[in-house]
Amino acid sequence: MKHPLTLVAVAVGAFAVILLAVTGRLPVGGAKEDIMSGRMLYAEHCASCHGANLEGQPDWKQPLPTGRLPAPPHDATGHTWHHPDGVLYRITREGTAAVVGGGYQSDMPGFGDILPDSDIRAVLDYIKSTWPERERDYQKEISRREQKEGSS
Repeated sequence: MKHPLTLVAVAVGAFAVILLAVTGRLPVGGAKEDIMSGRMLYAEHCASCHGANLEGQPDWKQPLPTGRLPAPPHDATGHTWHHPDGVLYRITREGTAAVVGGGYQSDMPGFGDILPDSDIRAVLDYIKSTWPERERDYQKEISRREQKEGSS
């Protein structure tokens, strides 16, 4: 019989291979189960606007005829990684217009009445897990600063 730790290592390795095959990336940041859950929740609630591959809508920087902006990408080509965790959480929970204020109009609804906080955080963990190291590091640092300023 194999040593129990060897079996655990093999199971973790197999999970990582499956995750890599399914998402094209290994998890970074959040717990693996949160990232997998977030990926499924993203597909269900976000992909119709932000794209199945987080690519956003075409010409996302140009206003639509309504004057509102198209859904931005959540991959490294967008600006999501420029925002700290608290801002990303509030935008997802309350909607962009509620966070920006000042009469700003947006097609991004708030998901606070649809998703519990843990699911919102799982979606954000999934999105962050897809970013290259440089973007993850930058976003982690501004989140750390945001948290430090909030506790001051």
